[in-house]
Parts: sequence; structure tokens; C-alpha cells
Amino acid sequence: MKKITILIPVYNEIDTLGQIIKKVEDADFCGLEKEIILIDDYSTDGTRELYKNYSYKILFHEYNQGKGAALRDGFKEATGDIIIIQDADLEYDPADYKPLIQLIIDGKADVCYGTRLAGGKPSRSFMFHHLLGNKFLSLLTNVLYGSTLTDMETCYKAFKAEFIKGIEIKSDRFDFEPEITAKVLKRRARLYELPISYYGREFSEGKKITWRDGFSAIIALVKYRFID
Repeated sequence: MKKITILIPVYNEIDTLGQIIKKVEDADFCGLEKEIILIDDYSTDGTRELYKNYSYKILFHEYNQGKGAALRDGFKEATGDIIIIQDADLEYDPADYKPLIQLIIDGKADVCYGTRLAGGKPSRSFMFHHLLGNKFLSLLTNVLYGSTLTDMETCYKAFKAEFIKGIEIKSDRFDFEPEITAKVLKRRARLYELPISYYGREFSEGKKITWRDGFSAIIALVKYRFID
């Protein structure tokens, strides 16, 4: 393997985008060449003015479509042998990339998830209802698909490119997470979880996922158990 693609969906992250790009640039990619792709999902807070500072590939949406739609476009453009997802906020630390991608490089995994709930890494206290929702969705995933995941909703998902590019993504918003997990598990991927750090933020700090997205996740998990 020679190259890794980092997909960064962006929506109104003017205060954090520059910082997270710097962290991505400084990350350890196990000697792989890196390709950074930014997908702007119609930011309106001035974020788009920042792109002139970068020479990376940038995709623009003409209206807000959601994280799933942004990643769907990103997967089409990715040319790396490994693809990893990075949110544009500062909740996740690119310093945690190395062990996730090393398992794929070593040929032991097709997919690696970074779990925020395994312990051993710094983790900001979750909002209580978010923690309950996360645990319930992971439990539902395990019941429906016979898995043992602890953190289905995690952002950090690393894929062998040839594996993920064979999967059609239909979800436009945050239901991307349950859809991709369902389809990965149904294809019997060699999936590993590794502990990662988590610096969660409150809604006042720009967090966007809400309880409504939890209901969409439940629907997606059940739906994709029976259809593909």
C-alpha cells in the first residue's frame, strides 16, 4: 500500500478547520503518501474563505445535503489504498490514526473503527443522553448483526479502499454511520476496534448531531438488516 486518503466533510467549521488540517498534516501515516480531500457541504459561516489557503482537492455542494452525501462524493474521488474519515471539528485527534491504519497495512483488517468507549485514552465526559443513545445503537447493531461493537457511531472509520468502494452508500445525513456499519458487517469484513481519544463538544460549541438523528439511525439499522 502506498497512499492513504483522508476525507474531511465540512459544514460551518470556520473556528476549527485550520486547526484540524494542521493536525492531519502532522499525523503519522506509517510512511504512506497522504491525499486530503475536503468536501464542503454548503458552509455559510465564512469557512469557504479559508480554502484559498490550501492546495488540497476541495469538493463543493451547492446546497446542504448532509455528512453521508459529502462522504459519498469523497469516496468517489479518493485514490488512496486506505481511506479514513475525519470530522472537521476537534473532537477526534489525528494522532490516533497510526494503529488504525497499521492493521490494514499489515493485512489483518479490512475495516478499523476507533472506539471512544474502550478506555485507556483521554475522553471528555459525554452528554448523558448522547451516551445512552450511543450505547443503545451499538447494542442494537450487535443484536441485529451478531457483532460485538462498542462504538458504532464513531467518526474514525478506516477502510481498505477496494473493500469500501464496492459498497453503495445511500444515506445523506448522519444515518451514514449505521448504514456503512450494517453493510460492512453483512459482508463479513475483518473489522477491528481500537481505543481512541475523544474531546467531545456541546451544542453551544457547534455540535450538530441531535436526538432526531438517533431515530434515523434506528431505522437505518433495521432497514439494512433486511435489504442492501
